[in-house]
Order: sequence, then C-alpha cells, then structure tokens
Amino acid sequence: MKSIDELIEEFCSDGVECKPLGELGDFYGGLTGKCKDDFGNGNAKFISYMNVYSNSATNLEVSDTVNVGQNEKQNQIQYGDVLFTGSSETPEECAMSSVVTTDVTEPIYLNSFCFGFRLFDKSLYHPGFLKHLLRGEATRKQLYKTASGVTRFNVSKQKMASVIIPRPHIEVQSEIVRILDSFTGLIAELEAELAARRKQDEQYRDSILDFGDSNIYCCLDDVILSLNTGLNPRQFFKLNTKDAANYYVTIREIHDGKIVFSDKTDRINDTALSLCNNRSNLEVGDVLFSGTGTIGETAVIEEPPTNWNIKEGVYAVKPDPSKVLPRYLHYAFMCSSVRKAYGARIFGGTVKSISMKDLRKIKIPVPSLPEQKRIVEILDKFDALCNDETAGLAAEIAARKKQYEYYRDRLLTFKRKEEGGSVESAKRGKRNSPRKGGRYYTEDGMERLKRSGMKGHEAAERLIVEQIGERHRLLRPLTREAASILKSVKGMIPRALFLSNAIVREAERRAKEEKT
Repeated sequence: MKSIDELIEEFCSDGVECKPLGELGDFYGGLTGKCKDDFGNGNAKFISYMNVYSNSATNLEVSDTVNVGQNEKQNQIQYGDVLFTGSSETPEECAMSSVVTTDVTEPIYLNSFCFGFRLFDKSLYHPGFLKHLLRGEATRKQLYKTASGVTRFNVSKQKMASVIIPRPHIEVQSEIVRILDSFTGLIAELEAELAARRKQDEQYRDSILDFGDSNIYCCLDDVILSLNTGLNPRQFFKLNTKDAANYYVTIREIHDGKIVFSDKTDRINDTALSLCNNRSNLEVGDVLFSGTGTIGETAVIEEPPTNWNIKEGVYAVKPDPSKVLPRYLHYAFMCSSVRKAYGARIFGGTVKSISMKDLRKIKIPVPSLPEQKRIVEILDKFDALCNDETAGLAAEIAARKKQYEYYRDRLLTFKRKEEGGSVESAKRGKRNSPRKGGRYYTEDGMERLKRSGMKGHEAAERLIVEQIGERHRLLRPLTREAASILKSVKGMIPRALFLSNAIVREAERRAKEEKT
C-alpha cells in the first residue's frame, strides 16, 4: 500500500485544484411551511438540525416522519449530499455539516432549519473526504464567515457558494479517508464504552436514590431558600459588546455537572452584569438547572461567580443548608424518579420549558444530612470515572479527538496549483502564497529578487516557486510521521498503534519551531 506522500507525489506533484462550491454543485432547501399536523405520522422521514449539527446524519439517524408533497420530492436526500445547518446563536456554529456516506434506500428529507448541497459530478469527491474536509479548521473559518445577524446568525447561500475547497486526486482522498476514519473509529469505540459506563452510573444512582414509599419525599420548595432565573439579553442589554468582560451562562456552558466557559461563551458588560446580579444573586453552593430547551442539565457553583451570571431559562436553586446538601440536590435532580416528576410538567412546542412555579412543586427524596453526605461521596467517585477530563475514559477521548483534529488539518493542507504566481502578482502585493514563501510577494520581496542578480520573469518565478517548495518540505515530515504509523494497518487500529500524547506534543513543538 502506498503512503500518502507517495500518492501526493504521484497524483498531485504540481498541486491541487481549488474550486468554489458554487462551481461544484447546487444548494437545495429543507422542508418549509409545515404545520404540527404534518408531523408524527407522515409519508417520509426527515433529519433535524441537531442530527446535522452533531454529525449523526452521516448515519441517516432521523427525528420523525413528515407528510411531503409532490412538489417537494426533488429535494430528497441522496448519497454524497452535504447537509448544512442554516443558523445558530454564534457565527462560529453556523453551517455545521454532515455528509451522507451511506446508501439512501427510502425517501428522507431535511427540515426547514437545514439545507443541502449536491455535487454536479459526484465522482470528483469521496463522501468521506468531504465529511472530514468540511469540519476541518481551514474550511470552517470560511464557512462561519458566511453568516450574519445580531442575536441569531443566518447563513447566506450566496456567500457559501464562494467558499473554496481543494480537489486532490480521488486516490489521495481515499487514503486520507482511510487514515482519518481509523482515528474516528477508535474515538467511536471509546465513546461507546463511556456511554455504557454512564448508563451503569445512572442505574446505580437511581437505585441508591430510590427510597420506595418512605416518607422522606418532600416538595423542592420545602428544602430551598430561593429559586430565581437570569435576564433575557434582547430586552435589557446586548451580548458581546466591545467592553464586555463578563461571562453570560446559557445551557451550552453546563456540561456533566460543571460550568465550562469557552471562546464561544457569550459576554456582557459591567452594567449588564449588575442588572443580572440584582436579579439572581448567585452564590457558591447554588445549583443551576436548565429550565428551557434541554431541560434538566444541572451544575453546582463551586467558585465565586464574580464575573458571570445566568441567562433567563437557567434557574438558580439556593438550597437550605440545614436540610439539603448542594451536591446531593444536584444528583437528586438527575435521578429517574425526579426526572419523571418534572417531565410531567414540561410544556411548549419546539422549545420546551418548565416554569419555576411547577419546579418548586416536584417531590424529591430528602434523607438525613449524614446519609446525603454518604450518597454524595459514592456518586462523586462514579462521576469521576466517567467525566473527569484529567483521567479515565473522558480524558482519553479528549486526547484522541485532539490527535484526530491535529492530523486532519495536516493531511488536508495542500499546495494549490496557482501558488506559483508571477512577478506581476508580486508587484501588486498579492498574498496568495503560503507564509514561508509570502515574503517574496511584497515590495521587500521584489528587492530581494533584484539583489539576487536574476533577470527575466522566468528566473524570478523559479525563485518564488523554490521558496514555496521549501515551505511544503518543512510541513511534510509531520504527515509522513502519521502515514508511516498508519499506512500498513487495516480496519480498526489497536490503541497501541496510535501516537502517544508525548509524540503529539513533540510534533506540535516541532511545528511551532518551524513556524518561528
């Protein structure tokens, strides 16, 4: 089997063509104008926004059935189609994609929050290659620039038609797919194992919090001091203003019992934070509960919330310390009997909610404080096995995902055929070259050409191309390193064959030195 470098040398030695999406295919829309009666007992299946966003649409996981009219059947999903989300709360999360990599044997459609892209010539791209390419860093940077908005960002198909993607030879695409699918295959195996452990954790939590018909159950309102929520930004202040320095916590920041901030977390200014603090009065030991959208996600505030507050729909529950421990309340919210209790009070259509008034009425088991402490100590140990990002399965999955992303972006970096440029383009100061060759496309670069003693356009262009080739020579050892380990392996790669974290750190260090 040939390595990826050998294939690139054989089929793409002079670079690869790069084309805008608009020249490669057409966009088509999802189902629109559907009323509630069209869903649930329809004549076709459909894929939702979340199926596409989570990338599960590659396996054609469907949400429900819908009635589809004759004039909408031309938009039936086909093998090789790229499915995109149409909007999101941040531009970085817009135009997330999935690619249909399995045969479509029955009519399946997209809902109105998504749209599709279909190639004119499907033989040009391996669907698996598009799957990795469109989630790669370089393409994602182009895609999220196609969205605009204020509180909600919507994708422009016209701008998306200008997104440029490379088209290496199909043999090169297939080898890249084989390598990257091996990474994702291992990640899927680890995630399945983690899901099984979490299921076991849930079953044990339900059993330890099942007190049968005892009289220790009481209403939530009887064991808490207060229940509040945050403010809606559209009514009181704007998000992400220039002077914003404070986090604004939504359901996205509540993960596995923790409050996790990221670059995607919305920010608010000091005035807005003061308004929020007057409303919710957050303190260490409060339990956050998502009451809108994905209902039931919980987390305990463990550090002083000095520079953040919560959005409307995230509820802050302040436990009475003489009756219930914060972490016990957190686990009680998660057990199946309590979930059923508040699940019966959920209302709403597309966006589900539970009112604070109804949440106060749900009954939870409240044993003695020593018993609560014992239960918390046990469940904390189980939780660490599943969710600790510094050790165990969760840490291994996080490391493998970083490995995959690192080598995905390396393997999907190609020399473009037009990178050679010309002296005329150098005079105009065009910066369409890689970084290490870019200095020869500036005024300073032209001076270097003159001092080199080279005469004529042909000689000058040769010098430019040599500099660009040097850049690719520096990058190739990293892809060779990945290929040399993976090229002889077939099927699922055993864990022992994967690069260790130490090797990844070494590769990153080398790349940083070369960049410097």
